[in-house]
Amino acid sequence: MTARTSFVTLAVAAITATSAYAEGELNLYSSRHYDTDERLYSDFTEATGITINRIEGNADELIARMEAEGANSPADILLTVDTSRLERAKDAGVLQSIDSAVLEERIPANLQDSDNQWFGFSQRARIIFYDKADVTEPPANYVALADPAYKGMVCHRSSSNVYSQTLLAAVIENHGEEAAKAWAQGVVDNFAREPEGGDTDQLRGLVSGQCDISISNTYYFARAIRKDVDGLSSDLDKIGWVFPAQDAEGAHMNLSGGGVAANAPNLENAIAFMEYLASDQAQQYFSAGNDEYPAVPGVPVSESVEKLGEYEGDDVDLSAVAKNVPVAQKIFNEVGWK
Repeated sequence: MTARTSFVTLAVAAITATSAYAEGELNLYSSRHYDTDERLYSDFTEATGITINRIEGNADELIARMEAEGANSPADILLTVDTSRLERAKDAGVLQSIDSAVLEERIPANLQDSDNQWFGFSQRARIIFYDKADVTEPPANYVALADPAYKGMVCHRSSSNVYSQTLLAAVIENHGEEAAKAWAQGVVDNFAREPEGGDTDQLRGLVSGQCDISISNTYYFARAIRKDVDGLSSDLDKIGWVFPAQDAEGAHMNLSGGGVAANAPNLENAIAFMEYLASDQAQQYFSAGNDEYPAVPGVPVSESVEKLGEYEGDDVDLSAVAKNVPVAQKIFNEVGWK
């Protein structure tokens, strides 16, 4: 018999010992906050009869909570939207290595932890967008963003944002710490304004004329193609884009993924859910529902994502990139990237 899906955001005391350890359940701690993920969960429940209890929150808060809960944690799965958080969870000891031939075969090696503690399930390319009216020769790569020719033209998010941190961490991995610091200083020198807002705000800055060049994850732009995004969708024809470094390392990729909790009370269910996320069906949901790129090679992307065109992504080991985040934050502080 198929169990009814339980999509409940639970308060701290809401998961009792009885519900946490009940047969046929899965306790999911997630920092993904997309309504379109509901289809992922409902289809899993329909196929397996496993009810999903979900707690949503900031990734760092969820990791801290799992640490505090210790061996009594009801968490089975941690989902996050960035590799650095997955690596942080591993370092905190709240994940465990799992044995899954399905995940190892379907998820590319650079998108999974070497100890099988976390796996990536969807990607977003972090690329360069520009005002076509004002920029005739856009930067071809990330390094070019520091070119003095673009002084006063660049908008970017703050250094506290995880997307900013992992991009600089990738520059460190690909070009070295000294070159990365020079690059960060050059980008700061080229700012059109102080860093502020989210990725959609960087794109809106191109429409408003506040800046001429910005960086954003692809899914924010693809979303504006698929549905109306205020202050952006009606002016998409003004914006051009470049997948950076196509003759070098390739476009930087942000990874959304998850791992099995160290003290998962429903271990078999947790592994089954992780393997389900790597299925063709679930991978297509990531693209169709949230305009992301599937992690599994060969899975078709949605029409809105396809309109962005083909590209080569950076296949750098994302575990190594995540380990560079503390150095990246140090560089941000030193160059005055707020």
